[in-house]
Amino acid sequence: MSSLTAAWSRTLAVLGRVSMYRLVVLALAVLAAIALVLSFAGAVGPSPWELLVTLLVLALVCAATDAIAHRALGKDWRWESSLVTVLILLFVLRPTVEPAALVGIAVAGLVASASKYLLVWQGRHIFNPAAVGATVLTVLSVWLPDLGSSAWWVGSPFLAGPVILLGLVVLVRTEKVRIIALFLVVAVAVAFVRTTLQYQQAGLALDAGTVFWNILWSSPFLFLGAFMLSEPLTLPPRRWQQFAVAAVVGVLAGWPIDVGDVSLGQERALLVGNLIAFVFALRTAVRLTFQERVALTPTVRELSFRAERRFRFVAGQYLELEVPHPRPDARGTRREFSIVSAPEELPEVRIALREGSQSSYKKALALVEPGQQLAVTGVWGDFVLPARASAPVLMVAAGIGVTPFVSQLRHLRLSGEQRDVVFVYVAADAEELAFRDELEHARIPVIVFTRTEPDTLPGHWTWAQGVRLDAAGLLQMVPDLASRHAYVSGPPRLIADLAPALEKARTLTTDAFSGY
Repeated sequence: MSSLTAAWSRTLAVLGRVSMYRLVVLALAVLAAIALVLSFAGAVGPSPWELLVTLLVLALVCAATDAIAHRALGKDWRWESSLVTVLILLFVLRPTVEPAALVGIAVAGLVASASKYLLVWQGRHIFNPAAVGATVLTVLSVWLPDLGSSAWWVGSPFLAGPVILLGLVVLVRTEKVRIIALFLVVAVAVAFVRTTLQYQQAGLALDAGTVFWNILWSSPFLFLGAFMLSEPLTLPPRRWQQFAVAAVVGVLAGWPIDVGDVSLGQERALLVGNLIAFVFALRTAVRLTFQERVALTPTVRELSFRAERRFRFVAGQYLELEVPHPRPDARGTRREFSIVSAPEELPEVRIALREGSQSSYKKALALVEPGQQLAVTGVWGDFVLPARASAPVLMVAAGIGVTPFVSQLRHLRLSGEQRDVVFVYVAADAEELAFRDELEHARIPVIVFTRTEPDTLPGHWTWAQGVRLDAAGLLQMVPDLASRHAYVSGPPRLIADLAPALEKARTLTTDAFSGY
């Protein structure tokens, strides 16, 4: 099990170097190339010419809509977002070369792109844009059948393998493997029950194995889950909420419901799930006004903001902060930061970051002036303390990974809640121990792992004195680890090194990151 944990952590480290949107673009582009090759062999429905013409129309319409909207709103154009919409619609709609149907393709692309600016709340998408475009086209086709409708031709046995492999890459990056796995189980099971009943009502013999595999490999469920349901901006903040949304979408996708002349299946099922997610996350998107930045260590800076309105978060969660800037690099214009402040300190909101990299995002963030507003697109995460206050806790923080724990410890102090906490703090040098004052105020045992010995330490702090922080070293310094709920925030490599020891803990919760 420890080897699996280590491998998972290293995979996250590699994928974390690419922004989520750029990774999705690459995955969808590879899938489109595979589909084009298969179309020459007649292995998928559309012909090569239909695929290329449809792709061209979608690209032109979506790009034009995004360019006009960005110019009107005075924002930078995020080309990755445009390409994601184009490529998803390519697989969801019916590719064609018929003039009337191409008009329908254009309408779907226009509506999908426009929805990113019209159907938003505090900078957050309410609905998946491609699902909105496909749904509007399907509704219009009731009166104008020549416009075509959604087809989900991606649900092909020849594309199932590529969708699984490329989808897994995206799901590992977004850490939504279990969420989408639940969706697939529910959708396939419900579809199997529905198909079985239809066979029985028709008096036909049923080969259960064949039906099951046809549903799994020939349905669009794999694509819907991996590339649409997994979109972070249309998912709720907590894992249990995400599981609930996945289950609802799975039921509706597996058993389409007729609403008048339109079936409530696939993309319409996703829209229902998006609406439920929006209700869950209604108060987590907000605008922040920048106040000041403070140097905590030679490389760590704390940034203070004031929220324009109150919003909900739990100590230990993270927010996604958007800093629009020209010519963003592969990491994009959005970045996730653990919230340093406690919920009790609202409307003040603080985050911290480590300087060092020369990413376009960090350069832009360094130029933000007091009074400037930035958008928080949402708050997510289940890196929260056990509900039972009497549960003993081990906190392991490496470098900037201390930030979610600072929020939790501030919350405990301000709320007056008492917990049994042991804190392990890893830093390159003693001068890089950020938030020392906050940890001292918490009055908890702190074990420090640094190359150099700190000049002075509070009475309840201990320097590891050269003990190497690996599985054996952690067990040596925290002998009662097996009785504690372990929380680790730091680079995936640290989590991999500590895996053999951490798996002895009662529970393990990680907050891995690949560096900002």
